[in-house]
Amino acid sequence: MAKQLILGLFILISFSCSGQNKKNNYIQLETIKLPAGFQISVWAEDVPDARSLAMNADGSIIFVGNRQGKNVYALKDSNGDGKADKRYTLASGLRMPNGVAFKDGDLYVAEVSRILRFRNIEKNLENPKFEVVYDQYPDKAHHGWKFIAFGPDGLLYVPVGAPCNICESEEIFASITRIDVNSPIIKPEIFAKGVRNTVGFAWHPQSKELWFTDNGRDMMGDDIPDCELNHAPQKGMHFGYPYWHAGDVKDPEFGNKGKDKNAYTAPAAKLGPHTAPLGMRFYTGSQFPEKYHNNIFIAKHGSWNRSKKIGYQVTHVILDKNQKVVREEVFAEGWLNHATQDVWGRPVDVLQLPDGSLLVSDDMANCIYKISYKK
Repeated sequence: MAKQLILGLFILISFSCSGQNKKNNYIQLETIKLPAGFQISVWAEDVPDARSLAMNADGSIIFVGNRQGKNVYALKDSNGDGKADKRYTLASGLRMPNGVAFKDGDLYVAEVSRILRFRNIEKNLENPKFEVVYDQYPDKAHHGWKFIAFGPDGLLYVPVGAPCNICESEEIFASITRIDVNSPIIKPEIFAKGVRNTVGFAWHPQSKELWFTDNGRDMMGDDIPDCELNHAPQKGMHFGYPYWHAGDVKDPEFGNKGKDKNAYTAPAAKLGPHTAPLGMRFYTGSQFPEKYHNNIFIAKHGSWNRSKKIGYQVTHVILDKNQKVVREEVFAEGWLNHATQDVWGRPVDVLQLPDGSLLVSDDMANCIYKISYKK
Protein backbone atom coordinates (compact mmCIF):
# COMPACT_ATOMS: atom_id res chain seq x y z
CA MET A 1 0.00 0.00 0.00
CA ALA A 2 2.85 2.40 0.85
CA LYS A 3 4.48 1.69 -2.50
CA GLN A 4 1.20 2.36 -4.27
CA LEU A 5 0.76 5.68 -2.44
CA ILE A 6 4.31 6.73 -3.27
CA LEU A 7 3.84 5.72 -6.91
CA GLY A 8 0.54 7.59 -7.10
CA LEU A 9 2.12 10.69 -5.58
CA PHE A 10 5.01 10.44 -8.07
CA ILE A 11 2.61 10.20 -11.02
CA LEU A 12 0.59 13.18 -9.76
CA ILE A 13 3.71 15.29 -9.28
CA SER A 14 5.09 14.25 -12.66
CA PHE A 15 1.80 15.12 -14.41
CA SER A 16 1.61 18.48 -12.66
CA CYS A 17 5.21 19.34 -13.47
CA SER A 18 4.95 18.26 -17.09
CA GLY A 19 1.78 20.32 -17.50
CA GLN A 20 3.46 23.35 -15.95
CA ASN A 21 6.55 22.95 -18.10
CA LYS A 22 4.38 22.57 -21.17
CA LYS A 23 2.56 25.79 -20.39
CA ASN A 24 5.73 27.73 -19.68
CA ASN A 25 7.86 26.34 -22.48
CA TYR A 26 5.38 26.07 -25.32
CA ILE A 27 2.66 28.68 -24.97
CA GLN A 28 4.68 31.85 -25.37
CA LEU A 29 2.12 34.56 -25.98
CA GLU A 30 4.70 37.25 -25.39
CA THR A 31 6.27 36.38 -28.77
CA ILE A 32 3.06 36.92 -30.76
CA LYS A 33 2.93 40.15 -32.75
CA LEU A 34 -0.44 41.67 -33.64
CA PRO A 35 -1.60 44.98 -35.16
CA ALA A 36 -2.11 47.87 -32.75
CA GLY A 37 -5.17 47.50 -30.54
CA PHE A 38 -5.31 43.69 -30.72
CA GLN A 39 -4.53 41.30 -27.89
CA ILE A 40 -4.22 37.53 -27.64
CA SER A 41 -5.03 35.17 -24.78
CA VAL A 42 -5.37 31.42 -24.29
CA TRP A 43 -9.06 30.59 -24.54
CA ALA A 44 -8.58 26.84 -23.97
CA GLU A 45 -5.47 24.89 -23.04
CA ASP A 46 -4.68 21.18 -22.87
CA VAL A 47 -6.80 20.41 -25.93
CA PRO A 48 -4.77 17.63 -27.59
CA ASP A 49 -4.16 18.18 -31.30
CA ALA A 50 -6.71 21.00 -31.56
CA ARG A 51 -7.67 21.18 -35.23
CA SER A 52 -10.86 22.22 -37.03
CA LEU A 53 -13.41 24.35 -35.17
CA ALA A 54 -17.19 24.73 -35.29
CA MET A 55 -19.77 26.19 -32.94
CA ASN A 56 -23.44 25.84 -32.14
CA ALA A 57 -25.96 28.48 -33.16
CA ASP A 58 -25.44 30.86 -30.23
CA GLY A 59 -21.69 30.28 -29.91
CA SER A 60 -21.90 28.83 -26.41
CA ILE A 61 -20.29 25.52 -27.44
CA ILE A 62 -17.14 25.12 -29.50
CA PHE A 63 -16.52 21.78 -31.19
CA VAL A 64 -12.95 20.68 -31.90
CA GLY A 65 -11.77 18.01 -34.32
CA ASN A 66 -8.61 15.91 -34.24
CA ARG A 67 -6.16 14.57 -36.80
CA GLN A 68 -3.24 12.91 -35.00
CA GLY A 69 -5.53 11.92 -32.15
CA LYS A 70 -8.82 10.07 -32.27
CA ASN A 71 -11.18 12.26 -30.26
CA VAL A 72 -13.77 14.96 -30.79
CA TYR A 73 -14.25 17.58 -28.07
CA ALA A 74 -16.83 20.14 -27.00
CA LEU A 75 -15.70 23.19 -25.01
CA LYS A 76 -17.71 25.70 -22.99
CA ASP A 77 -17.01 28.95 -21.20
CA SER A 78 -19.68 28.35 -18.57
CA ASN A 79 -18.83 31.28 -16.29
CA GLY A 80 -18.33 33.89 -18.99
CA ASP A 81 -14.77 34.83 -18.05
CA GLY A 82 -13.49 34.59 -21.62
CA LYS A 83 -11.86 31.20 -21.21
CA ALA A 84 -13.16 27.66 -21.65
CA ASP A 85 -13.67 25.88 -18.34
CA LYS A 86 -15.52 22.71 -19.40
CA ARG A 87 -14.39 20.05 -21.84
CA TYR A 88 -16.44 17.09 -23.02
CA THR A 89 -15.05 14.15 -25.02
CA LEU A 90 -17.81 13.40 -27.49
CA ALA A 91 -16.15 10.44 -29.18
CA SER A 92 -12.88 8.53 -29.05
CA GLY A 93 -11.23 5.84 -31.12
CA LEU A 94 -12.19 7.50 -34.41
CA ARG A 95 -9.99 7.69 -37.52
CA MET A 96 -8.69 11.21 -38.09
CA PRO A 97 -11.92 12.98 -37.04
CA ASN A 98 -10.63 16.32 -38.24
CA GLY A 99 -13.79 17.91 -39.63
CA VAL A 100 -16.65 19.26 -37.51
CA ALA A 101 -19.80 21.11 -38.57
CA PHE A 102 -23.02 22.10 -36.81
CA LYS A 103 -26.50 22.43 -38.32
CA ASP A 104 -30.04 22.40 -36.94
CA GLY A 105 -28.97 21.17 -33.51
CA ASP A 106 -26.83 18.32 -34.79
CA LEU A 107 -23.05 17.93 -34.90
CA TYR A 108 -21.42 16.36 -37.94
CA VAL A 109 -17.95 14.83 -37.81
CA ALA A 110 -15.81 13.73 -40.76
CA GLU A 111 -13.47 10.77 -40.48
CA VAL A 112 -11.38 9.57 -43.42
CA SER A 113 -14.20 7.58 -45.03
CA ARG A 114 -17.26 8.36 -42.90
CA ILE A 115 -19.57 11.22 -41.98
CA LEU A 116 -21.07 10.91 -38.49
CA ARG A 117 -24.02 12.73 -36.95
CA PHE A 118 -24.57 13.47 -33.24
CA ARG A 119 -28.23 14.39 -32.96
CA ASN A 120 -29.36 17.10 -30.54
CA ILE A 121 -25.79 17.42 -29.32
CA GLU A 122 -26.33 20.48 -27.12
CA LYS A 123 -28.49 18.44 -24.73
CA ASN A 124 -26.31 15.34 -24.91
CA LEU A 125 -22.78 16.55 -24.21
CA GLU A 126 -22.44 14.16 -21.29
CA ASN A 127 -24.04 11.22 -23.09
CA PRO A 128 -23.24 11.68 -26.79
CA LYS A 129 -24.19 9.10 -29.40
CA PHE A 130 -23.61 9.12 -33.12
CA GLU A 131 -25.01 7.53 -36.23
CA VAL A 132 -23.22 6.96 -39.53
CA VAL A 133 -24.63 9.24 -42.23
CA TYR A 134 -22.36 8.02 -45.04
CA ASP A 135 -19.41 5.63 -45.11
CA GLN A 136 -18.35 5.30 -48.74
CA TYR A 137 -15.69 7.97 -49.04
CA PRO A 138 -12.21 6.57 -49.94
CA ASP A 139 -10.27 5.15 -47.00
CA LYS A 140 -6.85 6.45 -48.08
CA ALA A 141 -5.12 8.19 -45.17
CA HIS A 142 -2.83 10.36 -47.32
CA HIS A 143 -4.64 13.73 -47.29
CA GLY A 144 -7.61 11.76 -46.01
CA TRP A 145 -8.41 14.04 -43.08
CA LYS A 146 -11.21 16.45 -43.89
CA PHE A 147 -12.53 19.92 -43.17
CA ILE A 148 -16.31 20.08 -43.57
CA ALA A 149 -18.90 22.87 -43.62
CA PHE A 150 -22.48 23.44 -44.69
CA GLY A 151 -22.92 25.73 -47.66
CA PRO A 152 -25.65 28.33 -48.28
CA ASP A 153 -27.43 25.61 -50.28
CA GLY A 154 -27.83 23.50 -47.13
CA LEU A 155 -25.51 20.79 -48.43
CA LEU A 156 -22.47 19.49 -46.56
CA TYR A 157 -19.23 20.17 -48.45
CA VAL A 158 -16.64 17.41 -48.03
CA PRO A 159 -13.20 17.49 -49.69
CA VAL A 160 -11.36 14.36 -50.79
CA GLY A 161 -7.62 15.05 -50.89
CA ALA A 162 -5.19 13.55 -53.37
CA PRO A 163 -3.99 10.12 -52.11
CA CYS A 164 -0.37 11.09 -52.78
CA ASN A 165 1.99 14.00 -53.14
CA ILE A 166 1.51 14.05 -56.90
CA CYS A 167 -0.40 11.55 -59.05
CA GLU A 168 -3.34 11.01 -61.35
CA SER A 169 -6.13 9.24 -59.50
CA GLU A 170 -9.81 8.36 -59.57
CA GLU A 171 -12.12 11.32 -60.13
CA ILE A 172 -13.38 11.43 -56.53
CA PHE A 173 -9.87 12.30 -55.33
CA ALA A 174 -8.44 15.84 -55.45
CA SER A 175 -11.93 17.29 -55.33
CA ILE A 176 -14.50 19.06 -53.19
CA THR A 177 -17.75 17.14 -53.01
CA ARG A 178 -21.11 17.94 -51.46
CA ILE A 179 -23.84 15.73 -50.04
CA ASP A 180 -27.41 16.03 -48.81
CA VAL A 181 -27.18 14.60 -45.29
CA ASN A 182 -30.96 14.12 -45.18
CA SER A 183 -31.24 12.14 -48.40
CA PRO A 184 -32.24 8.47 -48.00
CA ILE A 185 -29.66 7.59 -50.65
CA ILE A 186 -26.54 9.75 -50.39
CA LYS A 187 -24.33 10.13 -53.43
CA PRO A 188 -21.47 12.68 -53.33
CA GLU A 189 -21.60 15.28 -56.08
CA ILE A 190 -18.27 16.72 -57.22
CA PHE A 191 -18.38 20.50 -56.95
CA ALA A 192 -14.75 21.34 -57.80
CA LYS A 193 -11.87 19.36 -59.33
CA GLY A 194 -8.10 19.69 -59.39
CA VAL A 195 -7.93 20.51 -55.67
CA ARG A 196 -4.91 18.76 -54.14
CA ASN A 197 -5.72 19.19 -50.46
CA THR A 198 -8.03 21.80 -49.01
CA VAL A 199 -8.44 21.89 -45.23
CA GLY A 200 -10.40 25.12 -45.07
CA PHE A 201 -13.15 26.90 -46.97
CA ALA A 202 -15.94 29.43 -46.48
CA TRP A 203 -18.56 31.36 -48.44
CA HIS A 204 -18.43 35.08 -49.10
CA PRO A 205 -21.02 36.71 -46.81
CA GLN A 206 -22.55 38.76 -49.64
CA SER A 207 -22.13 36.77 -52.86
CA LYS A 208 -22.38 33.37 -51.10
CA GLU A 209 -19.61 32.08 -53.39
CA LEU A 210 -17.10 29.48 -52.22
CA TRP A 211 -13.48 30.32 -51.37
CA PHE A 212 -10.94 27.73 -50.24
CA THR A 213 -7.29 27.21 -49.40
CA ASP A 214 -5.23 24.54 -51.16
CA ASN A 215 -1.85 23.08 -50.23
CA GLY A 216 0.65 22.90 -53.09
CA ARG A 217 2.69 19.82 -53.96
CA ASP A 218 6.01 18.98 -52.29
CA MET A 219 9.45 17.98 -53.59
CA MET A 220 9.90 20.72 -56.20
CA GLY A 221 12.31 22.77 -54.12
CA ASP A 222 12.00 25.51 -51.51
CA ASP A 223 10.24 28.13 -53.59
CA ILE A 224 7.76 26.39 -55.88
CA PRO A 225 4.92 25.93 -56.11
CA ASP A 226 2.92 28.41 -54.07
CA CYS A 227 0.02 27.28 -51.94
CA GLU A 228 -3.26 28.80 -53.05
CA LEU A 229 -6.36 30.76 -52.13
CA ASN A 230 -9.06 29.85 -54.66
CA HIS A 231 -12.46 31.23 -55.62
CA ALA A 232 -15.14 28.87 -56.96
CA PRO A 233 -18.30 30.82 -57.80
CA GLN A 234 -19.86 27.87 -59.61
CA LYS A 235 -19.81 24.10 -59.88
CA GLY A 236 -17.55 22.29 -62.34
CA MET A 237 -14.36 24.37 -62.15
CA HIS A 238 -10.96 22.65 -62.36
CA PHE A 239 -8.04 24.16 -60.43
CA GLY A 240 -5.17 22.43 -62.21
CA TYR A 241 -3.86 19.63 -60.01
CA PRO A 242 -1.94 17.44 -60.88
CA TYR A 243 -1.05 19.16 -64.17
CA TRP A 244 -0.53 22.77 -63.15
CA HIS A 245 0.19 24.38 -59.78
CA ALA A 246 -0.45 27.95 -58.62
CA GLY A 247 -1.81 28.74 -62.08
CA ASP A 248 1.48 28.84 -63.96
CA VAL A 249 3.81 26.08 -62.69
CA LYS A 250 3.72 23.07 -64.99
CA ASP A 251 4.18 19.80 -63.16
CA PRO A 252 7.39 18.05 -64.30
CA GLU A 253 5.79 14.59 -64.05
CA PHE A 254 2.19 15.11 -65.14
CA GLY A 255 2.11 18.48 -66.89
CA ASN A 256 2.27 17.02 -70.39
CA LYS A 257 -0.73 14.80 -69.67
CA GLY A 258 -2.97 17.78 -69.01
CA LYS A 259 -4.26 20.71 -71.05
CA ASP A 260 -2.84 24.19 -71.50
CA LYS A 261 -2.72 26.18 -68.28
CA ASN A 262 -5.52 28.44 -69.49
CA ALA A 263 -7.90 25.47 -69.35
CA TYR A 264 -7.69 25.55 -65.56
CA THR A 265 -8.66 28.17 -62.99
CA ALA A 266 -5.72 30.09 -61.57
CA PRO A 267 -5.70 30.94 -57.85
CA ALA A 268 -7.23 34.16 -56.59
CA ALA A 269 -4.01 34.63 -54.60
CA LYS A 270 -0.69 32.86 -54.17
CA LEU A 271 0.01 32.25 -50.48
CA GLY A 272 3.71 31.35 -50.52
CA PRO A 273 5.52 28.04 -51.06
CA HIS A 274 4.90 25.29 -48.50
CA THR A 275 3.12 27.66 -46.08
CA ALA A 276 0.31 25.08 -45.60
CA PRO A 277 -2.73 27.39 -45.43
CA LEU A 278 -5.51 25.52 -43.65
CA GLY A 279 -8.54 27.11 -41.96
CA MET A 280 -10.03 30.30 -43.42
CA ARG A 281 -13.09 32.39 -42.56
CA PHE A 282 -14.66 35.66 -43.65
CA TYR A 283 -14.84 38.21 -40.87
CA THR A 284 -18.40 39.49 -40.39
CA GLY A 285 -18.23 40.85 -36.85
CA SER A 286 -18.22 44.43 -35.60
CA GLN A 287 -15.47 44.22 -32.96
CA PHE A 288 -12.52 44.50 -35.38
CA PRO A 289 -11.90 47.70 -37.39
CA GLU A 290 -13.75 48.20 -40.67
CA LYS A 291 -10.80 47.14 -42.86
CA TYR A 292 -11.35 43.55 -41.74
CA HIS A 293 -15.08 43.39 -42.55
CA ASN A 294 -16.02 40.81 -45.20
CA ASN A 295 -12.37 39.95 -45.69
CA ILE A 296 -10.54 36.69 -45.01
CA PHE A 297 -8.45 35.35 -42.15
CA ILE A 298 -6.22 32.36 -42.97
CA ALA A 299 -4.34 30.07 -40.58
CA LYS A 300 -0.99 29.00 -42.04
CA HIS A 301 0.18 25.78 -40.43
CA GLY A 302 3.75 26.20 -41.67
CA SER A 303 6.25 24.32 -43.83
CA TRP A 304 7.62 20.88 -43.01
CA ASN A 305 9.94 20.22 -45.97
CA ARG A 306 11.57 23.57 -46.63
CA SER A 307 15.21 24.29 -45.78
CA LYS A 308 14.14 27.54 -44.10
CA LYS A 309 10.76 27.44 -42.38
CA ILE A 310 7.92 29.63 -43.56
CA GLY A 311 4.30 30.17 -42.51
CA TYR A 312 3.31 29.57 -38.86
CA GLN A 313 1.11 32.67 -38.84
CA VAL A 314 -2.38 34.05 -39.34
CA THR A 315 -2.83 36.33 -42.33
CA HIS A 316 -5.51 38.74 -43.51
CA VAL A 317 -6.55 38.83 -47.18
CA ILE A 318 -8.22 42.02 -48.40
CA LEU A 319 -10.75 41.89 -51.23
CA ASP A 320 -12.16 44.74 -53.30
CA LYS A 321 -15.87 45.26 -54.02
CA ASN A 322 -15.60 42.87 -56.98
CA GLN A 323 -14.13 40.07 -54.83
CA LYS A 324 -10.66 40.49 -56.31
CA VAL A 325 -7.71 40.05 -53.96
CA VAL A 326 -6.01 43.36 -53.24
CA ARG A 327 -3.25 42.02 -50.97
CA GLU A 328 -2.39 39.64 -48.16
CA GLU A 329 -1.08 40.98 -44.84
CA VAL A 330 0.43 39.27 -41.82
CA PHE A 331 -2.05 39.54 -38.96
CA ALA A 332 -0.50 37.40 -36.22
CA GLU A 333 2.98 35.91 -36.10
CA GLY A 334 5.57 34.79 -33.56
CA TRP A 335 5.07 31.03 -33.41
CA LEU A 336 8.20 30.74 -35.56
CA ASN A 337 11.50 32.31 -34.51
CA HIS A 338 13.04 33.18 -37.87
CA ALA A 339 16.54 33.59 -36.46
CA THR A 340 16.74 30.26 -34.63
CA GLN A 341 14.14 28.43 -36.76
CA ASP A 342 12.53 27.18 -33.55
CA VAL A 343 8.75 26.66 -33.63
CA TRP A 344 6.45 26.41 -30.62
CA GLY A 345 3.01 26.56 -32.25
CA ARG A 346 1.17 25.87 -35.51
CA PRO A 347 -2.13 27.65 -36.30
CA VAL A 348 -4.76 25.35 -37.83
CA ASP A 349 -8.18 26.98 -37.95
CA VAL A 350 -9.89 30.29 -37.25
CA LEU A 351 -13.44 30.87 -36.02
CA GLN A 352 -15.31 34.07 -35.24
CA LEU A 353 -17.18 34.17 -31.94
CA PRO A 354 -20.53 36.02 -31.57
CA ASP A 355 -18.81 38.97 -29.88
CA GLY A 356 -16.56 39.45 -32.91
CA SER A 357 -13.37 38.05 -31.39
CA LEU A 358 -11.42 35.38 -33.24
CA LEU A 359 -10.47 31.89 -32.08
CA VAL A 360 -7.33 30.24 -33.46
CA SER A 361 -6.61 26.55 -32.88
CA ASP A 362 -3.06 25.20 -32.49
CA ASP A 363 -2.34 21.48 -32.83
CA MET A 364 1.28 21.80 -31.68
CA ALA A 365 0.74 23.84 -28.49
CA ASN A 366 -2.54 21.92 -27.96
CA CYS A 367 -4.59 25.01 -27.28
CA ILE A 368 -7.01 27.55 -28.70
CA TYR A 369 -6.24 31.27 -28.63
CA LYS A 370 -8.63 34.20 -28.56
CA ILE A 371 -7.75 37.39 -30.39
CA SER A 372 -9.70 40.51 -29.38
CA TYR A 373 -9.64 44.18 -30.30
CA LYS A 374 -9.94 47.19 -28.03
CA LYS A 375 -9.74 50.79 -29.19
